[in-house]
Amino acid sequence: MDLYKKQTLSETFKVYFDRRMIKILLLGAISGFPWVIIGSSLSLWLQEEGLSRTTIGWAGLIFAVYAFNYLWAPIIDRIKIPWLSKRLGHRRGWIISMQTLILICLICWSLINPTANLTLVISIGLIIAIASATQDITVDALRIEQIGEHEGKSMQAGAAMVVVGWWTGYKLGGVVALNVAEFFQQLGFENYWQITFLVLGILIISCSIGLIFVNEPQPIERMESQKQTDKMIEEKLGSSNIIIKIVAWLTGTVIGPVISFFKKNGFNIAIAILGFVFLFKIGEAFLGRMSVIFYKEIGFTKSDIALYSKGLGWITTVIFTLLGGLFAIRSGVIKAMFISGIMMASTNLLFSLLAWSGKSELLFAIAVIFDDMAAAFATVAFVAFISMLVDRTYTATQYALLSSIGTAGRTTLAASSGALVDWLNGDWGIFFILTAIMVLPSLIFLYMIKDKLKLND
Repeated sequence: MDLYKKQTLSETFKVYFDRRMIKILLLGAISGFPWVIIGSSLSLWLQEEGLSRTTIGWAGLIFAVYAFNYLWAPIIDRIKIPWLSKRLGHRRGWIISMQTLILICLICWSLINPTANLTLVISIGLIIAIASATQDITVDALRIEQIGEHEGKSMQAGAAMVVVGWWTGYKLGGVVALNVAEFFQQLGFENYWQITFLVLGILIISCSIGLIFVNEPQPIERMESQKQTDKMIEEKLGSSNIIIKIVAWLTGTVIGPVISFFKKNGFNIAIAILGFVFLFKIGEAFLGRMSVIFYKEIGFTKSDIALYSKGLGWITTVIFTLLGGLFAIRSGVIKAMFISGIMMASTNLLFSLLAWSGKSELLFAIAVIFDDMAAAFATVAFVAFISMLVDRTYTATQYALLSSIGTAGRTTLAASSGALVDWLNGDWGIFFILTAIMVLPSLIFLYMIKDKLKLND
């Protein structure tokens, strides 16, 4: 890391001009776009159909599948999609399959009335979440494998680019969704959200086409390492027949990545890492889950939300993500996470000020800019941190494990966000103060382990 500090800012910035960064940007956009569908779009669709905040908050439990996608990540590391994997590659075959499933779900949503078929709407949303979470496993693995194992500077720059891509897919996808919905609503279409989902399906197709331009490295070394693990397990079992081979394959696939993680870090440090990862973004998730509902209740229209939260938010996110990447490169990911955690807690308080002051476009813009700045810095540091922890033999599984544990805190606990607002009798100001306090426990965990971490930096 000392080498990075000796570089000038312009020399450090050159890492972004690596051709691989454009491909990582696209992968991030592919990963971020589905969150628009099951996040703000679904929430507003249900809210405008008259459902309560509590119902909308609990509907967000479908995000919980992101917390458990590590359970099937080992399968994705080992099993190939028939025909597609041969034609496109192991990783890209899985991504195209999941995008096709999401497209089918959007078509189904376009035919449903949520007030009469709420269970069906949520069930389809769950399928989209599962497909998206599965896609994320493969996208993250493909993104990490674009960069050499010990290219620490490039890995941190790649983390910044994938975050820019993720927010590009999420924010610009949100701009499209909100503006298209409002456009058809003003034209008098009662099923304007159903039409919007068909338009979003076109963006899914565009993502699939763009994926063709992302090269997939040959997995020869990874496959050989996995076979060696299977062989070692066979030898320990003491014999070699078809049953033993199946047991060895299953054991190596499921248990191997976990053993590797704990062996590398040690049991106590590994548990502390998992605790930090689980807690780091809980406050941000509580705020994010209810933010669109808050904006509507305070008096902003869908086009206002599209302009300030999505459009303006995307621009500031891109800028501060790139700056966050430079900061992480020059100062190190540990220091970057401490600072970004403090920033997240502080900027959440701006929403309390907005809640107590009433509708103010200026204050809305300020709150969005600072919130996106904090989120950008935090996400870059977080993605770089867990990317440096993974073993390349089990890229998809270990990254999915760490990522999904982080998502577990954001999704399972944040599902009660709507109920918390209702319990506070709609006092949004107190709600946002509580989200700021939620950041602090994770920073305590990080302080405890900061000098004992083993990163591929």
